[in-house]
Amino acid sequence: MHRPNDSFWGLLSEADQTALRELARDCTFEPGNVLCTEFEQATHVFILVTGWVKVATITSGTRELMLGLRGSGDVVGELAGESDGFRTATVQAIAPVRALMLPHAEFNCFLDDHPGAGRAYRQMIVMRLGEIAEMLRGRSMSSGPQRLAALLIDLGERHGIPGEGTIPLSQKEIASYIGASRATVTRALADWRRRGLISTSRQRITITNIELLRRIAHKDQGSRTQPAAT
Repeated sequence: MHRPNDSFWGLLSEADQTALRELARDCTFEPGNVLCTEFEQATHVFILVTGWVKVATITSGTRELMLGLRGSGDVVGELAGESDGFRTATVQAIAPVRALMLPHAEFNCFLDDHPGAGRAYRQMIVMRLGEIAEMLRGRSMSSGPQRLAALLIDLGERHGIPGEGTIPLSQKEIASYIGASRATVTRALADWRRRGLISTSRQRITITNIELLRRIAHKDQGSRTQPAAT
């Protein structure tokens, strides 16, 4: 994942940020609040100023499948307006969120009228595609614990205090996101908690030794030729 200063909001000039604030409505969402729902008609774009959300879909077996995590500076809900006009996933706050909300048409006009913002938006899309490619590559060349360690490091540094990030995700949500079994996540967390790498509470994981987690995340990465069993 990219860092906040590499996000859409972070790439905007101060003048473009001011112009966007003047166009948009300031909204807040508490943890658990839904910003938009899968299959509903898309009308608005959300720019996350602070906080973070999960992007998920429900499979045919009523199982939630996490598709992504979006945080401070990211844009959500923009792609539906460019396709068939209906939401392809549900976006839900997993921490207090402050967002700027504006209609798709106004957002597109803003990008047209502010070339720097248009470039920032295109750069964000390219980075997002890169993240997807990196995730797919990681799933074939790393183990479940390696992907878990990498995720905790990234989220802790991006959304928490560097080195001591607190991550409000359940083990089920984490397993879904990294493409591992819940048992794999449970075993890894129990081992790391015993070794003093993390501490845990209800839907909270706090990193207490980020250097050891980094060693786990990068161990043998790139040397695997077959998908790791999870």
